[in-house]
Amino acid sequence: MKAIILSGGKGTRLRPLTYTGAKQLVPVANKPILWYGIESIVAAGITEIGIIISPETGEEVKTKTGDGEQFGAKITYIVQESPAGLAHAVKIAQPFLGDSPFVMYLGDNLVQSELDLFLEQFHAANLDALTLLCPVANPSAFGVAKVDEQGRLLQLVEKPKDPPSNLALVGIYIFSPVIHDAIAAIQPSPRGELEITDAIQMLIDQQKSVEARQIRGWWLDTGKKDDLLEANRIILDTCLQTNLQGEVDEQSQIIGRVEIGTGSKVINCTIRGPVTIGKDCHLENCFIGPYSSISDQVTLINADLEHSVILKGATVEGIHHRIVDSVIGRRAHLKEAPRRPKALRFMIGDDCQIELN
Repeated sequence: MKAIILSGGKGTRLRPLTYTGAKQLVPVANKPILWYGIESIVAAGITEIGIIISPETGEEVKTKTGDGEQFGAKITYIVQESPAGLAHAVKIAQPFLGDSPFVMYLGDNLVQSELDLFLEQFHAANLDALTLLCPVANPSAFGVAKVDEQGRLLQLVEKPKDPPSNLALVGIYIFSPVIHDAIAAIQPSPRGELEITDAIQMLIDQQKSVEARQIRGWWLDTGKKDDLLEANRIILDTCLQTNLQGEVDEQSQIIGRVEIGTGSKVINCTIRGPVTIGKDCHLENCFIGPYSSISDQVTLINADLEHSVILKGATVEGIHHRIVDSVIGRRAHLKEAPRRPKALRFMIGDDCQIELN
């Protein structure tokens, strides 16, 4: 069994962050989103992983993620020259996949369910395709599945005006090698892409063994700022453990589950968890509220924030009102002169300098 993770795309919904970096490397709870997928696949016993990368951000993904040794895997990088569809990604990965069954995992997804249960069901039923589904409140915004009482997949519809169900495609698929024949037979969609839903529908029409299963727990698509913040909240809520490795002075107060990395200094601060703080940070005269993730080498002085994600090397100083629901990019510098009695919300890209006057 092998796996491919899709880590290309332009990430337009997360701009300006993704003008300068890959969306799959944006951190959730101080870990790149992509790495959660890798860890999930390795935990299911799959160690041969191909990562589909784009020419624009591929080198960053390779540099950050490496050859897979840190995950106990062997990673092969496969360049997709243009975002020509999910099925096109499988097509260019065929030399890597060979005749092996495989998992296809979208790299900007976070899923609570463990993969090994679905892999067992795929093998036990000798399936050609298994799609994972999750009930959603707004199925018209997703690819939607129509499923019979036995779990057989009857139809896939992309963003339907009149959805046949509330079951959205999660973005994790398990295939036998027969999917390659289906992809070779389909034509590009009206938007010019080879759609994996068209290939799966062809398998259904050919009466291949195609089934669907609902995941347990949450599923998060981190394509937009609010989705990213919600993912950060849920991961901190469910996974964070107290681990104080940095220096915390006597004037500071730590409440709840808080993680502080080595080399970080906390001076005269109140930190109310769940909060994670990376390595080599400097926090002074701050209130850090729940559901905040602060990456490595961040400086916060006279700042008040909660439910926010601060990326590596950012500086926030002299902000005299609370920052909430914000994502602040790498090496961004945010400072304020006069006091204003209001809350602020930001989506700030890398290397920005902002002064509030």
